Amino acid sequence: MRLCFLIPLLLCLPTLIRSEDYSDVTIVIRGSETIASTSDEFICTTIDWWPPEKCNYDQCPWGQASILNLDLTNPVLAKAIQAFSPLRIRLGGSLQDQVVYGTPNLGSPCTPFSRVSSGLFGFSQGCITMERWDAINNLFVDTGAVITFGLNALQGRQQMGKGVWGGAWNSSNAREFMEYTASMNYPIDSWEFGNELSGSGIGASVGAEQYGKDIIELKSIINELYGNSRKPLVVAPGGFYDQKWYAQLLDISGPNVLDAMTHHIYNLGAGNDPQVANRILNPQYLGQTSDTFRDLQMTIQRHGSWSAPWVGEAGGAYNSGSRTVSNTFLNSFWYLDQLGQSAKYDTKVYCRQTLIGGNYGLLDTNTYVPNPDYYRQGGVALLMLNLNKNMGFMVSVRNDLNINFREMAGIKRDGSFVHGLKRTVSWVGSKASDGLQKREEYHLTPQDGNPFARTVLLNGAPLQLTEDGDIPSLAPDLVSVNSPIYVAPLSIAFVVFPDFEAEGCER
Repeated sequence: MRLCFLIPLLLCLPTLIRSEDYSDVTIVIRGSETIASTSDEFICTTIDWWPPEKCNYDQCPWGQASILNLDLTNPVLAKAIQAFSPLRIRLGGSLQDQVVYGTPNLGSPCTPFSRVSSGLFGFSQGCITMERWDAINNLFVDTGAVITFGLNALQGRQQMGKGVWGGAWNSSNAREFMEYTASMNYPIDSWEFGNELSGSGIGASVGAEQYGKDIIELKSIINELYGNSRKPLVVAPGGFYDQKWYAQLLDISGPNVLDAMTHHIYNLGAGNDPQVANRILNPQYLGQTSDTFRDLQMTIQRHGSWSAPWVGEAGGAYNSGSRTVSNTFLNSFWYLDQLGQSAKYDTKVYCRQTLIGGNYGLLDTNTYVPNPDYYRQGGVALLMLNLNKNMGFMVSVRNDLNINFREMAGIKRDGSFVHGLKRTVSWVGSKASDGLQKREEYHLTPQDGNPFARTVLLNGAPLQLTEDGDIPSLAPDLVSVNSPIYVAPLSIAFVVFPDFEAEGCER
């Protein structure tokens, strides 16, 4: 699915602007300027390792959604993956650094995770059998998924103190697992090294100097195993951004070793925090994550321009998400805003926690039915998010390619000119329209106007699986390209323009 983002505009003006139930707005798009670009598999989701016993806040929302127990034969699962054409899937999570691989030389029984009070995150070491790995990859091959696999980066190390681990990585088990994977030609696009071990870590941490040396070893293993064939990328560290630690990792690992730097974002607070919903509707709060995206971009430019920024995991609210928000229409505002913000700062991949599992899955953990966040549309589109609960906006769109300098100056300093511009057309090409051309509009609203609804309406019709369990087609409203766009209160609008002129989208 090819996406060309026009950075999302948050429409949330004071309700005292005027007495009517909508306000006029003009958007001028910089069609002449390329801000940043993403990869073709920018949209990414995760599948985690958590077993059914993973619980937070007196609930256990994971069920059978783990890499080890997910129902791989469920037809809705396959159709949901296939609909993205392609979907990148990152296999990893908190228990990643306790996973061993059931290869012939493992030397111990290959058993799943179990509850152990002394274990990291309260669980024992777990193992994935090669039979299960084969079954998972059969699904990925059939659906065309692009896979990022997170390796255990604690293997062989010793705990030196509270939460601090030292010593070199023992790569023997991972190497045998990777060798088998390569021999089977499984679709591994990238190998990610470790999960949340950067900086002070979450549960465990490893120093950047040792981490860098281990990544060099991982790169050497990949070069050897894949020979002259296409080599998977090396991705790390899959943790929370720490500027000093990330910069040191790039300095130690050196040029052209680390292909992508992954970081995690959970900016809405804990899953049981009563302020999660309010934060989603606060544009100032949402905008704070721009600092992280910007800082990581600058760190890479200064210390390792050969690497690319990725969001390896982002679920909004941490500890399995919010049971009242993360699987509802309201969460879509956070998610789409994050996609736009990250893309602006040259993020190549954004992995949503999760495809299925917890409260923040794109698919319901029990029924596999898509939650509101699942539905996306490709193409050259303007995304508008109206966070205002009471006011709609009548939006006119202009392209700076067909506005002269005098007009642009007027927009900035002359309020009366802006008022006049609001009455003009929404044309975004270089030639005037004869009024016959149509644009596509996709308006998403919650069922019954309830922001916590589990069903989303597309242009007033509920998006639901077909009788055959297929993902429904996303049919737009066709509207004259010259007319303004009405964005209703607390709604999301994707508008796809014909013959849109933007240099970045033409490449």
